[in-house]
Amino acid sequence: MKTAEKNPRIAMLLSIIPGLGQIYNRQLWKGIVFLAITIGFVIELLQFGIQAFQEFVSLGTTPMEDHSLFLLINGTLQIIITVIFLLFWFINLRDANKVAKAWRDGLKVNVTIKEALSNVYENGFAYLLTIPAYFVMTVAIIFPVLVTLFMAFTNYDFKHIPPATLIDWVGFDNFKNIFTLASYRATFGKVFSWTIIWTVLSTTLQISLGVFLAVIANQKFIKFKRIFGTIFLLPWAVPAFITIMSFSNIFNDTAGAINTQVIPFLNHLPFVDISALPWKTDPFWTKTAIIMIQGWLGFPYIYVMVTGILQSIPDDLYEAAKMDGANALQSFKNITLPSIFLVAAPTFITQYTGNFNNFANIYLFNEGGPGSLGNNAGNSDILISWIYKLTTGGSPQYSVAAAITLMISAIVIGISMIVFKRTNAFNMED
Repeated sequence: MKTAEKNPRIAMLLSIIPGLGQIYNRQLWKGIVFLAITIGFVIELLQFGIQAFQEFVSLGTTPMEDHSLFLLINGTLQIIITVIFLLFWFINLRDANKVAKAWRDGLKVNVTIKEALSNVYENGFAYLLTIPAYFVMTVAIIFPVLVTLFMAFTNYDFKHIPPATLIDWVGFDNFKNIFTLASYRATFGKVFSWTIIWTVLSTTLQISLGVFLAVIANQKFIKFKRIFGTIFLLPWAVPAFITIMSFSNIFNDTAGAINTQVIPFLNHLPFVDISALPWKTDPFWTKTAIIMIQGWLGFPYIYVMVTGILQSIPDDLYEAAKMDGANALQSFKNITLPSIFLVAAPTFITQYTGNFNNFANIYLFNEGGPGSLGNNAGNSDILISWIYKLTTGGSPQYSVAAAITLMISAIVIGISMIVFKRTNAFNMED
């Protein structure tokens, strides 16, 4: 058969059964591999896949025999396997068409295994290195996310715990209940509003403090910069878990250092008269405390990053601004701040999204308390800590927690994409 007779259309039609198009293109080794993958998938589908899909749809029919959660997980896994095979099938079609065109146009085609391996080493080695990462991402990220996604559309709660009882699909009822049922609506509104306040205030505090200290510490008239740098890094050096637990004790209402030592010391100063504050028993002061703690924990990272940025700004810019009559504040506004945001804007955004889901600070300080907002939520709980309580409390609401998790993801991803786009965070050409 002449090379000109290789027809891309015929190759693609044959590749409806993966491997046949490759064999038609004289790549016997590739055709055998593709055909073997297809046969393996068909066997898996007949042996396990079809049943997994059926049980995924029904989630079981007989209590104590069918475990709805396991059926949901098995079905999710089968969906991933099927999607991966479909991607392989499309790649197989594209490959057959591309190779047939190469034959037709008189281009070089890797026919032998040796030629193929050489081509992979020269042109596709980077892809081989990323395959394990894609596998890990599928198992560790995509799979759990899909299970959570599907769980949000079920009635998986304390009344439906498999295998004693079956789980059923309920559609969008969980999302609707969050906004329509009075108890859920009130709790969600309060927790969500506090989550926004917490995210904005705590992150802005740590960023402002980090930028301020970096700018001050990098002034030429400051002596012992290394010592100050070491001191500023101390909050970062101690594990956050230990720091938060320590602050929880320091802010204790009766025996904490703030009420027993710091406030009495301040009261010795003129015109100062402060009573002991209910840091752990009053919602306002609890929220104030955890915002201050997050400022303490978060500023060292910002300080280090901004310090590196400041050292890369040419002195000529400040000298030129000074010659034009600009004062220190104007130089900071027009030179320093734009330079910082040009480099650090993506990091600043991730600080906000990270604190939106900052479970450790909220839960370790006062377990989301004090008091209760209903539905297992405390007065200082944010969405992520409320989700934790929904799944670990005496009356777990797994499906509602999954629904809220999806809403959190949508909010974080949506806001991040909008801010990244509007700030041109990844446009580094200039």
